Amino acid sequence: MTFPDQKFTDAAAYADAYFAQVSAAAATVDRAKVEAAAAILTVAYATGQTVYVCGNGGSAAIANHLVCDHCKGVATDTPLMPRVVSLSTNIEVITAIANDISYDEVFAHQLKYLGTEGDILVTVSSSGDSENVVRAATWAKDNGLTVISLTGFEGGRSGSLADIHLHVDADNYGVAEDVHQSLMHILAQYIRQAHMEEATISGRKF
Repeated sequence: MTFPDQKFTDAAAYADAYFAQVSAAAATVDRAKVEAAAAILTVAYATGQTVYVCGNGGSAAIANHLVCDHCKGVATDTPLMPRVVSLSTNIEVITAIANDISYDEVFAHQLKYLGTEGDILVTVSSSGDSENVVRAATWAKDNGLTVISLTGFEGGRSGSLADIHLHVDADNYGVAEDVHQSLMHILAQYIRQAHMEEATISGRKF
């Protein structure tokens, strides 16, 4: 069933229904895959591998936010020094690639001169089928990068390409993106606290 499937005339009622959808969608995320994603990112942050992240629209905002929380956040009070790069943030590079080559290549083309074997690519796409995201995941798989994909809807091609597929069973963009944002925070906060002195945790704001 899609949401919404009827007209609401009360914003409070819509809020209640929306939050119920977010809660139900969050419950569908495979916790074992969250654990696996955390393990992959932890190794990357401990050994100097670079994590690249990409997405379009609201997913681009999540990608850029991930850089903040997974760099500054994870490094705070821990010995980890994460190296995280958003492929969605440099408008000059993005528009040059889009103009001269194709918008479908804006992420994959960046990976061609930045990514190396052993690095990680995190893709964020509610549909899982954005062509530029799929091409980035395909290039990553072909060149020895590990792919973690956050998807909604049916999971799409990027979900099928992923080594770790964090799928949110939701057919509303806002709901899928809200759970993707939560997963981004969960992974950052979990990794951070796991590498902090226990006595320090309660005195910090996460």
